[in-house]
Amino acid sequence: MLSINKISKSFTQRGVVLNDLSLEVSEGELIAIMGPSGSGKTTLLNIIGLLDKPDSGEILFKGAPVDKFTDDESALYRSRNIGFVFQDHLLLPHLKVSENIFLPLLAAGYSSNELAEREVHLNMLMEKTGILDIKNKYPFTISGGEAQRVALVRSLANSPSILLADEPTGSLDSRNAETLGNLLLQMNRDLGLTIILATHSLDLAKKMTRVLSLEDGKLK
Repeated sequence: MLSINKISKSFTQRGVVLNDLSLEVSEGELIAIMGPSGSGKTTLLNIIGLLDKPDSGEILFKGAPVDKFTDDESALYRSRNIGFVFQDHLLLPHLKVSENIFLPLLAAGYSSNELAEREVHLNMLMEKTGILDIKNKYPFTISGGEAQRVALVRSLANSPSILLADEPTGSLDSRNAETLGNLLLQMNRDLGLTIILATHSLDLAKKMTRVLSLEDGKLK
């Protein structure tokens, strides 16, 4: 599904972060990437999601190269194929929970019939994740665990093939971290979602089917 072939990335102040790194990802895989702070985990996820470009190497999605896309092509690729969850939920405070979740639909150019189908799908996901009863609340009135579940459902608004999660439980207590980890597994089972996450949490990593360590710019 996704092939990352010998990508490298350097920054002026940090030097080489990724060094001839390669990764093959199959559809439906659950992959955890671990490593110390500054090892390049976020950089790798950003490159996979085309938020950043490698200095060299190649990224193939379903056999087609995507790393040379223009900014507009990259944005379209992300909206159709990639979901993002970050350590900070990044919910817009002036929008209700449901409005935050439906926001990605506005940029996708759906027809009215497609929008109706998307809304049914998202309401189903809100029910599965236990946030349907808070859909009319504002982010500042809900808990951190609830906010992260909202962010998860929002990331699935356009039915992406791949979910990229950067320290998704980093700001949560152990109970909410366990809940979110189990929800990721459920989304994988129910939706066939491929998940690649960066984490410091061994408990979360153990829920994945493959655990990789990012060291000296390479995955081991």
